[in-house]
Amino acid sequence: MVEFIPLLMFGVICLVLLAGFPVAFSLAGTAIIFAGIGIFSGTFESAFLGAIPNRLYGDMTNMTLVAVPLFVFMGVLLEKSNLAQDLLSNMAEVIGGFRGSLAISVIFVGALIAASTGIVGATVIAMGLISLPIMLSRKYDPSLSAGTICATGTLGQIIPPSIALVILGDVLSAAYQQSQLSIGNFSARTVSVGDLFMGAIIPGIVLVVCYALYVVLRAYLSPQMAPSQNVEIVSGRWKILLTSLLPPFVLIASVLGSILLGVATPTEAAGVGAFGAILLALSKKSLTKKNLTESVETTTEITAMVFMILLGSSIFSLVFRGFGGDDLITSIFNQLPGGTFGAVLLVMVLIFLLGFILDFIQITLVVVPIVGPALLMLGVDPIWLGIMIAINLQTSFLTPPFGFALFYLRGVAPDSLATKDIYKGVIPFILIQLMVLVALAIFPELVTALPNAVYGS
Repeated sequence: MVEFIPLLMFGVICLVLLAGFPVAFSLAGTAIIFAGIGIFSGTFESAFLGAIPNRLYGDMTNMTLVAVPLFVFMGVLLEKSNLAQDLLSNMAEVIGGFRGSLAISVIFVGALIAASTGIVGATVIAMGLISLPIMLSRKYDPSLSAGTICATGTLGQIIPPSIALVILGDVLSAAYQQSQLSIGNFSARTVSVGDLFMGAIIPGIVLVVCYALYVVLRAYLSPQMAPSQNVEIVSGRWKILLTSLLPPFVLIASVLGSILLGVATPTEAAGVGAFGAILLALSKKSLTKKNLTESVETTTEITAMVFMILLGSSIFSLVFRGFGGDDLITSIFNQLPGGTFGAVLLVMVLIFLLGFILDFIQITLVVVPIVGPALLMLGVDPIWLGIMIAINLQTSFLTPPFGFALFYLRGVAPDSLATKDIYKGVIPFILIQLMVLVALAIFPELVTALPNAVYGS
């Protein structure tokens, strides 16, 4: 019975979270209660608790995680500089005229904004406020409009530089090192955030292209869903588009390129990105005291949340390991039918279901440290695993009735947009994401080819 205490811990924490208690304090509190019971019953070694200060100090001094507040600040400031609104209006003028052109513009602008913010909620809300009224006023089908915006918003999970990938990269790096030490490999190559960024490029592009192809196909099969518009040809329209598109594209390319090429660490690149966002806001004359204050406050709130969850998850994972949780998970995975495939499938289903009640930060910091080492010991590629988790969560956030993206859009959508239209609109995009997920499972080279080519296998 004692050997199943780690599973009981996991079950209790899920119940506590469902009850609405704060994630960080729920993790730490549950772990400490179980540790106390274990010490008094003789089933837990108190020396594990002595490692908590060192564990927390290591988390607080982790230079990779310093990139989190910098990327958050960059994204929030770009969002408040009306970048999306200018891009959408200019792109609609340039490519407008054919069926579905506005939805196509929303997809590509949303992808750029998602890459800038790296936060699903921020992208969905921004695109919902800006593009949804325009699409509805131009007689676009409500379900198609809602589905396009929600699906585009979730691209912040996978398109670098994504905050989700920064946090996931740090957690997977620790899990990979732990797994390699467990099997006696003391010279394994480390997994970096840059590896995940490089691995996410092809899947991210595939998703954007698939979204666009679906919209075009749907527009021509059902013309009433995406009517063509009579757009006045504006002189120098391509120049106008480039003027609005080039600065944010150069900023993102510089940040991402410096990481991928090894010129800068994620933290250094994030600092450059934050400074570039300030310059971009200045050039657009949107760097007001109000915008700057709100950006700093939002960044502080998100950063505090991330690090509090990180500290809570560190305590939870330490106690979980003290009860033999790692060995239990490894044993369960080894006994599953289907071997490695069965283990990966089980974890993917678990993460998908948890995505209904937890956001990506919580899942990454709570679940991945528990199941990651066991999966990696089975020979699973860490980069492929990271991208599969990211797209899996992306799909979970889009799936009715509990998908986070649906709630974000519902919060900013007009009352005239029915909730059933939102649910109906996201279903085709969910199917697209599932097909991409299956394709990555069958052809892992879609993820690993670029990292292996650039950094070596």
